[in-house]
Amino acid sequence: MSEGTGPITSAGEGEEVPQPFSVTIGATVPTGFEHTAAEEVHEKIGAVARVSKDRGRIYFEITTDNLPKVHHLKSVDNLFVVVEYYENYQFKDSKEEALLDFQQLASTLPWTNALEVWKMNNSVKKKRSRRRGAANSKPKPSSDASDPEKLQTEPEALQEKDEQKDACAEQETDPQTEQDSETQEQAENKPLKFRVTCNRAGDKHSFTSNDAARDFGGAVQEFFQWKADMTKFDVEVLLNIHNNEVVIGIALTEESLHRRNITHFGPTTLRSTLAYGMLRLCKPQVSDVIVDPMCGTGAIPLEGVIEWTHSFFLSGDNHDMAVSRTVNNINHIVKRRQDGGSASPGLPIDTAQWDLCHLPMRTSSVDIITTDMPFGKRMGSKKKNWDLYPSCLREMARVCRPGTGRAVVLTQDKKCFQKALVRMSGLWRKSHTVWVNVGGLHAGVFVLRRTGANFAGLPWKPSS
Repeated sequence: MSEGTGPITSAGEGEEVPQPFSVTIGATVPTGFEHTAAEEVHEKIGAVARVSKDRGRIYFEITTDNLPKVHHLKSVDNLFVVVEYYENYQFKDSKEEALLDFQQLASTLPWTNALEVWKMNNSVKKKRSRRRGAANSKPKPSSDASDPEKLQTEPEALQEKDEQKDACAEQETDPQTEQDSETQEQAENKPLKFRVTCNRAGDKHSFTSNDAARDFGGAVQEFFQWKADMTKFDVEVLLNIHNNEVVIGIALTEESLHRRNITHFGPTTLRSTLAYGMLRLCKPQVSDVIVDPMCGTGAIPLEGVIEWTHSFFLSGDNHDMAVSRTVNNINHIVKRRQDGGSASPGLPIDTAQWDLCHLPMRTSSVDIITTDMPFGKRMGSKKKNWDLYPSCLREMARVCRPGTGRAVVLTQDKKCFQKALVRMSGLWRKSHTVWVNVGGLHAGVFVLRRTGANFAGLPWKPSS
C-alpha cells in the first residue's frame, strides 16, 4: 500500500483535502454469499472483489472519492480499511516469539493512508447525520434548531438517490458546522481511544486471540500514544488471522449493518444482509410480483422494496404478531422516507394474514417466491415440517408462473426439505444450493425453478 496521500487541493474556504488515492476495503458478509456480495460491489462501485480464504470476507480496491458509495452496499455486515495484508505470514513456533513478532509489527505498518480513510469516513458519517437531523427537525428560516448530540442516533439504511443535491448541501456553512469544527479541534488535542479486536481461525497457532490482541494492542498504544478503552473507543483496530493469512485493518462501521431496516424484532428475525442476498439470487425484473408467504418481521420484502422499486411485493404470515411486526417495520421505512423529504414515500408492498397452504392468490400469478421457512428449532418443529414443507411447495407451485417462476428458500431442516422436493419434482427443479451459516446453524438456500407442468394435471406423490 502506498504511504503518500497525493498533492493537497483546496475544497473550499479554509478547507483542504487530499486528492483521491487508492485503498483496499474489506467487508464481512453472510457466509456463503461472498460471490453475491462481490457481484454487488462490481455493479455499484465498478471494483473487482476478491473472496478471502476465510469464509465470510471479501476485499476490493477503491479510490477514496468512492468511499460514500461503499456505505450503500446492501450485502455487507461490517466494513474496514486494510492497513496491511499478509497472504502467508510465517508465525514463530513458540508463543513468546510469535507474540514478540506482533509487538514489533505495529511500528512497521503503513498506517498513514488507513488513518486518513478513517478520518474521511468520520466526516462522511457526520455529514449524513447532519442531513438526517435537518430532515427530522421542523424547518425554521435563518436558524438551525437541530441538537448536535441527537444527530448521531440512528444509522441510515436507505440509499441516497440525489448525490449532487447532497454535495451542494454539504458545501453550505452554518453555525452547526463551525461548532463541529471547534469540537473537532478540541478532540484532536486529546489522545484517541482505541481497542484491538482479534478474530483468529486455525489450529496451528501457539497463541490465543486474547494473547494476540493484548500484545499487538500494547505495541499500537506505545507507537501512537493512544489510550486503550474497550467500550468507548474512537478507533477499532482489527487483527484477522486465518491459518497463515493475516489482515490488519481499521473498522469503518461502528455496528453491523444487518439490522438496518428492522425496528420490530421477532423470535427469529432474518438478517437484512442475508435477505438481500437471497433476493439477488432471484434476479428480480421490472414488474415482477414477488411474494414472501412466511414473512416473519418482513426482512425479505423490506430489502426488496427498497432496492427493486419497480417490482411489487406481497408479504404475509399465519401469525397475527408477525403481520403486525411487518406492518410496523414498513411504516418505519415510510416515515423515514417522509422525514427525508422523499417526493414518493410510499412503497410498492402489501401485507396480509393468510394460510400458507391456501394463499389468497390466483393460480400462475406470481413471478418469484422467496422465504425463510421454519427450521423446527425456535419456530415450529421437525415433526410438523414433514407435513408443512410438501404442502408449502405445492401451494407455491400453484401460484407461481409455470416455466418462468422461481423460488429461493432458506431452511436448516435440509433433509426434510429435500424429501419434500422429491415429492414435488414434477413442479420444481433445483437450480443450485448456497450453504450458509445462520446463527451458528448450517443452513441451505435452495434456488428453485418452476417447471412448465400444469399444476392441475400433476398427482400428489405420497411420502415414502
